Amino acid sequence: MKILVFLVLLGLHSAAAGIHSLKNILTMSSQVPNSPEFVIVGMVDDVQIYHYDSNTRRLEPKQDWANRVTEDDPQFWERKTARCLDTQHLFKGYIKNLKHRFNQTGGVHIFQWMIGCEWDDETGEVNGFRQVGYDGEDFLSWDVKTNTWIAPKQQAVIIKNNWNNDEAKLAYYKNVLTQELPDFLKKFVNYGRSSLMRTELPSVSLLQKTPSSPVSCFATGFYPDRAEIFWRKDGEELHENVELGEILPNHDGSFQMNVDLNLSSVTPEDWRRYECVFHLSGVKDDIITKLDKTAIQTNWGKTGDGRDGGFPLGAVIGVVVVLLLLVVGITGFFLWKNKKKGKDGFQPANTSDASSSSPSSSSVGVQNTT
Repeated sequence: MKILVFLVLLGLHSAAAGIHSLKNILTMSSQVPNSPEFVIVGMVDDVQIYHYDSNTRRLEPKQDWANRVTEDDPQFWERKTARCLDTQHLFKGYIKNLKHRFNQTGGVHIFQWMIGCEWDDETGEVNGFRQVGYDGEDFLSWDVKTNTWIAPKQQAVIIKNNWNNDEAKLAYYKNVLTQELPDFLKKFVNYGRSSLMRTELPSVSLLQKTPSSPVSCFATGFYPDRAEIFWRKDGEELHENVELGEILPNHDGSFQMNVDLNLSSVTPEDWRRYECVFHLSGVKDDIITKLDKTAIQTNWGKTGDGRDGGFPLGAVIGVVVVLLLLVVGITGFFLWKNKKKGKDGFQPANTSDASSSSPSSSSVGVQNTT
């Protein structure tokens, strides 16, 4: 399975309205079958805008509007590709050194570095972040308030101390996080404004696997992922006998989500008191779907009034389950979780010894000049 698939399914949701984010995620792996050894993914507002891997050895735009950067800088992608090649070589040295530091001789190992920032286009506030992870755990992180590195792992203490003693590099990091990255983010938000700021309403269906199963209110095709879906009774939101699913990506870049309602204790005459509500951020009117037995689509062949259901609920549930399993399976490998928001990573110093010096500007992939 491609590492890129893992990254796309990390569940990194867009920030609230007015806040934009830039994330560069660099991943070096060891002995992961059928995957590129090195991958770089760049995202603006959690939309992938460029990609590099050690198989193609090219940094390429993933959105048409991202290529507008060449209007001002025709050699942008060629220059950044060369930087990615250098970073790939340096990261290979880093994972080798980390395996030695942890007394590891073989097996699957993952080293990741994330660098980025958030920008509030209403207040102008900027927050930068860096974070380093190894084998699914924090290895080094950046404290933006003190402008220093933090080492949660004993094996990282020597590296932390050496890098924190390099005042010139500390000043350099601060400039990257507070000036260079925000400027790059603002430029790409402007390029992709019509796409990033768009809203698309979903189709909403009532689904039921078996006559005794919960009724699922399923919304798909919406954008962005800043959305809510819930059941309510007599106008009041329900919190009991409901189960809310995660927001998941569709293949076309839109999203889907569902919320289930257990009706085992609800009498048929009370069904009319229930309704499903879908709310999309930035859209005034909600989509309200009444709980109507005749509108429920099933996978046993008939709707509540005996008509053909005609909806492959089994396939839908199967896709959702597979996606959820993917998400669960990768969390052990990758360190970016929603609760970790606001931290970031690490640039390689050289391939001989990760603890010898702080990272230099020449070792940065796409992120340093972004």
